[in-house]
Amino acid sequence: MTRALIVVDVQNDFCEGGSLPVTGGNAVAAGVADLLRSPAASSYVAVVATRDHHHDPGAHWSEEPDYVDSWPVHCAAGTEGAALHPALADARFDAVFLKGAHEAAYSGFEGTAEGTGLAAWLRERGVTDVDVCGLATDHCVRATALDAVTEGFGVRLLDDLCAGVAPETTTAALAELEEAGVTHG
Repeated sequence: MTRALIVVDVQNDFCEGGSLPVTGGNAVAAGVADLLRSPAASSYVAVVATRDHHHDPGAHWSEEPDYVDSWPVHCAAGTEGAALHPALADARFDAVFLKGAHEAAYSGFEGTAEGTGLAAWLRERGVTDVDVCGLATDHCVRATALDAVTEGFGVRLLDDLCAGVAPETTTAALAELEEAGVTHG
């Protein structure tokens, strides 16, 4: 087994103080930073991050968002809101996968780093299993973990390093992930 860590969308706009904050986002950022500084991080053959990186995502941004399919403006490319949280400034990321330039793109597997998709990048490094953490449990973390399963990776969700938008949708996402075979760590 060769394991990688996928840190999903721990960006300023998704943390407290951002344009689309998830309660607990700052704590997730601090926890991920602690993990990456710990001896446990050496067990990962690769550590990657995903980032929303929107230029013009169409109806995904709305002045009257429904918070299901449309959202306030967030993670606009080139803004401080799109940057990774400052707690991760000195973190070791082997690649950062940008997603959603012109669409919603919830899953990290929709992103690319230097023209390569996440699944191909992981396979090139012999990765068989992934740990997934980040923001938000009920949206981008959920989509990334489900796509990892679909791509054939063993998937473990690091529950303590995730935060969801709402209790109901987070509970539903966790049940869906468990049904898909995602384990918890």
